[in-house]
This record gives sequence, structure tokens and C-alpha cells, in this order.
Amino acid sequence: MSKPFISLCPEITRANALTLMDWLEDENVVRYLSDSRHVSRFIEQVIGRVQLPILTHLFNQGGRFFMAYDRHDVPVGFVRLVKNGADCEIVLVIGDRDNWGRKLGVTAIREGMKLAFFDMRAEKLIAKIHADNARSLKAFLRCGFVLETETSTLKSFSMTSARYLRLLRESAIGDGPPDIYITEIDQARLRNLIALEQGPVVVDLEHEIERAIVVDPRQVARNVVTMNSRAVLHLDDQEMEVALVYPEDADGSAGKLSICSDVGTAILGYKEGDSIDWRIPGRTCRIGIEKVLYQPEAAGDFHL
Repeated sequence: MSKPFISLCPEITRANALTLMDWLEDENVVRYLSDSRHVSRFIEQVIGRVQLPILTHLFNQGGRFFMAYDRHDVPVGFVRLVKNGADCEIVLVIGDRDNWGRKLGVTAIREGMKLAFFDMRAEKLIAKIHADNARSLKAFLRCGFVLETETSTLKSFSMTSARYLRLLRESAIGDGPPDIYITEIDQARLRNLIALEQGPVVVDLEHEIERAIVVDPRQVARNVVTMNSRAVLHLDDQEMEVALVYPEDADGSAGKLSICSDVGTAILGYKEGDSIDWRIPGRTCRIGIEKVLYQPEAAGDFHL
């Protein structure tokens, strides 16, 4: 069975807003959401007075709002991140009740943590949960959050950036993706690259580098995609041969794929036979590593 998959998308459309209103009219969905009435009124007012197809800027007032999509690109919930100084608070709702019990909440929390720590650079992520909300309590505990304070009605959980990085490197954050491998040399070079680049792809790249198992270049398995490797991929039903290169060497016409591209970041560290779901612009795709045709380390080309 495939692991649960969630991608968080920052663009909020008018259709998304209408879906959110439907979710917020369900008493079971909003039972533990403290500001559900305020949010519902806000959405209704926005739809009534603003005739725009994209409403992202309105939803990002006072925080950052993301629609949560499943692997079939169907919206199933939302995540809101609110920065307050060095801390950040996360609000999570799986709005489609048909998806409850599928561990999508855990996956959405994991994606929210990635954005909070790698994009918003929070030092601590906080989740305030109603004491009776057993489903959410279980999801945040599964992701490694620790209880900070509690009253008879509210429990406050937290995750520090240091704890997050430790759990990430130990693959101890609930329902995470498969292990990937990176050489010590590639890790050092890519960290230098990240310091100079910006954008959502770099957030994903930094996350992948930090969670990767670091190995000596002479000990990396021959079937792992390292920097400057060539591999045959399946992108959904499309077969392609690519070389994974640094941005300055990228050339789409020659199949040289930048590590800072969506698919480039996605395949780093995976091995032959691995398949992953990954969000690329406009959709989620299934990427399969069919064969590693060339790997510098296996060929003794350690200078690359």
C-alpha cells in the first residue's frame, strides 16, 4: 500500500474558497476549530465582494495559508502557519471527512513543519489542540511534538527546530518518505548552493539534504542517483533519460536536469526501483527510477 501523500499549495483559488466554506459548514469538521465562525464569515465576505479567480493574498493576511492536496490533486484540507517572533503556530484541518483515518493529517503536519523550519525559519512550532480532539492529539504526538502546557480544555504542543532536525535525520517523523543517500562531497557542495539560492524548490532541496543518510563517496551504492549521475526515469507514463547536474550545467535540450528543478530535487539520493510522488507545477506526478546508467563514484570519477 502506498504511503499517505499530501502536498501544500500556497495558491488559493475561488473554487478553493467555496470548498473551504463547505467544509466549515460541517459541525464535525469545525467542532474543535476555535475560529471557524470567523473564518467562515471572512470567506463568505471575500467571495461576495472580490471577483478574482486567485485569492491567495487575502488568505495570507496575518499568516500563510495552504491548501492540502492528495496524490490525485484533490483538495482534502488546509494548513495555516502564523509567525509570531521566532515562533510559529500551526493550524491543521482535514476538511473532507471521507479522508479521516487515512493518516493524511500526519503527512500534512510533516509538510507544515518543512515550511515552518526551512522556509519561515521558525525556531519553534506550536500546536494548540482541544483536549478532547483525540485524532489531532495522536497525529501531533506521532510527528514528535511534545506537550508544553495544558488546561482542562486546551493542550499546547511544541517542536523546536533542533528537535525537528534530529528526528528528520533519524527518519523518526511519522510516515515519512523512504531513506535517501547523499555523499559527503555532494552534501557540502549542495549546502553551499542553497546559501545562494532562493525559492520553494530550494526549501525542498534543503529538506532532502538534511534528511539524507550521508555516506563516503567510495561507499555509496552503485544504483543510487548522486550528483552528475545519468538515469532513466519514468515521469508518470513518460520515459526519459536525464543527467542530474548543478544549475550552471543545466541544459534541457541535452537532458541535463538542474538539482534546483522540481524533478531534479525529487530524484536525488533515490535508487533503482524506487518510486515517489512529487508535486511539480500544476500537478502531482509519480517518478520512478528505472536504471542508473552512470554514477561518477562507481566509475571512479571523484573529481565530478
